[in-house]
Amino acid sequence: MTCVKAVVLLSGGLDSYTAAAIARDAGYDVYALTVNYGQRHARELEAARAVARALGVKAHRVLAVDLAALGGSALLGYGEVPKRGAPDPASIPPTYVPARNTVLLALALAWAEVLGASDIYIGVNAVDYSGYPDCRPEFIDAFERMAALATKAGVEGARFHIRTPLVALSKAEIVRKGLSLGLDYGLTHSCYDPLPDGRPCGRCDSCVLRARGFAEAGVPDPVLSEPR
Repeated sequence: MTCVKAVVLLSGGLDSYTAAAIARDAGYDVYALTVNYGQRHARELEAARAVARALGVKAHRVLAVDLAALGGSALLGYGEVPKRGAPDPASIPPTYVPARNTVLLALALAWAEVLGASDIYIGVNAVDYSGYPDCRPEFIDAFERMAALATKAGVEGARFHIRTPLVALSKAEIVRKGLSLGLDYGLTHSCYDPLPDGRPCGRCDSCVLRARGFAEAGVPDPVLSEPR
């Protein structure tokens, strides 16, 4: 039987873990791709390795692409990570990393073409999110069209699908979906500005959204500490 492959962008956070589990549950052989792009919350790379092991992925690649050398984001060490409560999705916060998902999807597309895979999973969300432009369905649709033009496989008739199973879900719905798939969210890391010992700050956008999701789902978060 021919195995159907999917490349999954795996950050080590709650969303990407859930998206990868959905791909696995759909019958795909999961090839996980994690990118070390110079993020200040590099603790997520350890979480990505733990999550990949838990999922039993076929392969896990960790690539280094130094976006910090270009700057432009609090996540890359340029400015402070806001600690302000719930984010406003109508504005773009300083934690936006210029073109991050464009770069990450391009790397996933390259690996997918090498593997002969037509499906790429990414855990973007356009409901409970920080207002990043590269998490919107319009961006995903545009990238999918570009993939058909920019690759040998696309020119020869293959069609790449950018799968976004979480894009229209609330954070609570994502948590419930993951728990229904038996996921251990204690393995994940979501905080943008972790404490020196690696624990989450509890006050950045990502921590606030995560805490709200678990609260609305009616289950305790196995990771998130109390706000400080």
